[in-house]
Amino acid sequence: MQIPVIVQTGGLLVLSNVFMTFAWYGHLKNLSNKAWYVAALISWGIALFEYLLQVPANRIGATQYNLGQLKIMQEVITLSVFVPFAVFYMDQPFKLDYVWAALCMLGAVYFIFRS
Repeated sequence: MQIPVIVQTGGLLVLSNVFMTFAWYGHLKNLSNKAWYVAALISWGIALFEYLLQVPANRIGATQYNLGQLKIMQEVITLSVFVPFAVFYMDQPFKLDYVWAALCMLGAVYFIFRS
């Protein structure tokens, strides 16, 4: 049984976004007392795992979706991963602006996938 392209692509993009989010923002919590270049090197190490998942995700997704669709899928997943990360891991307050941003993203999804 073949796993559908949307599931393969989406699953790999979710996992890559978890690594990406920690690489980009996790150092603000965990490495704030270290020099910026130490945080950068550690973040690059984390980002390697992001790329090991993101590149195959886009290659798989490109068999069925166009570049714009892949990009919007990526952005929706990024917001879906970032908001829980910000609220639960970084202890940031939930903002209604996240809801408005998500609604705007739904509009982007509609327009990019409608054709």
